[in-house]
Amino acid sequence: MTSKTETENNLSFVLEGIHKVKFEDRPVPELKDPHSVLIKIKFTGICGSDVHYWEHGAIGQFVVKDPMVLGHESSGIVAKVGSLVTTLKVGDKVALEPGVPCRRCEPCKSGKYNLCINMAFAATPPHDGTLAKYYVLPEDFCYKLPENLSLQEGALVEPLSVAVHIVKQGDVRPGYSVVVFGAGPVGLLCCAVAKAFGASKVIAVDIQPTRLEFAEKYTGTATFEPGKVSALENAARMKEQYKLGPGADVVLDASGAEPSVHTGIHVLRTGGTYVQGGMGKDEISFPIMAACTKELNVKGSFRYGSGDYKLAVELIASGKVDVKALITGTVKFEDAEQAFKDVKAGKSIKTLIAGVEG
Repeated sequence: MTSKTETENNLSFVLEGIHKVKFEDRPVPELKDPHSVLIKIKFTGICGSDVHYWEHGAIGQFVVKDPMVLGHESSGIVAKVGSLVTTLKVGDKVALEPGVPCRRCEPCKSGKYNLCINMAFAATPPHDGTLAKYYVLPEDFCYKLPENLSLQEGALVEPLSVAVHIVKQGDVRPGYSVVVFGAGPVGLLCCAVAKAFGASKVIAVDIQPTRLEFAEKYTGTATFEPGKVSALENAARMKEQYKLGPGADVVLDASGAEPSVHTGIHVLRTGGTYVQGGMGKDEISFPIMAACTKELNVKGSFRYGSGDYKLAVELIASGKVDVKALITGTVKFEDAEQAFKDVKAGKSIKTLIAGVEG
């Protein structure tokens, strides 16, 4: 006899091509592994990568060739568990870590599973995303939410984990001065995490005054709006305005913009650390002489790794990072396409799409 979930439809939001989406009933995914769980999705945030696939049909080497379900910033309620699941039960609220590594390649075995060469990541071709009624994940990629966390907050654990990873890559320590380029969702969260890590001075940089105003209210960070001058001049003005002396200890870029990269390199002190988290053009010019002569630590940051999701949940639960303030609004599942248009138009900080009703 089949269970109820096996006979229900699995309404999904599917990208067929550039600006071409549809709602499609798909089979409810089966639990093919005894360690997996079936989750009923309750909320999904719209990420820039989702919008990019909708707008362009590709991100670098990842090209949408077949219809693909969008979404990867999700929370939900456990609907069914595999026979060997021990940490979760039906009815638990969970945040979903939407990338499952192979667990066998060298990066996985060395502890950097976010660099897995065979990563199956939600809404990254050819893998379907989480904007569906149901989704399946291994139990160890589902994080049970404490009682004081809402499912809306649970959906923001994913972008917060991105910020946690960026800040950890920067090795931010108590007393450090940190400059964050880009005051979008991830940049704002980087500011919040840097403060939670003990940074004594955090400066948010953006070209949009409204974003800077929000950043100042959100985390109480200092703000800087670059002028239409050279990167060296902007860096010098920032150092003087915020008494950074020889320069900032750490720069975190969440913008991907070439001028931000240049200014970031120049505002760092000798021996400082630069982390590239934002993705922009595939290739840019780079102030390599400054990076060399200042002996900077230049790092990339990609998604999240071991411990990042757990720490993100703890930061929200402890009140050290407020993600509720970033939620601009929630739309019904059937209004998902309009939500994408609004996010593209810059009408929100973080929009959530509610799960399929029923």
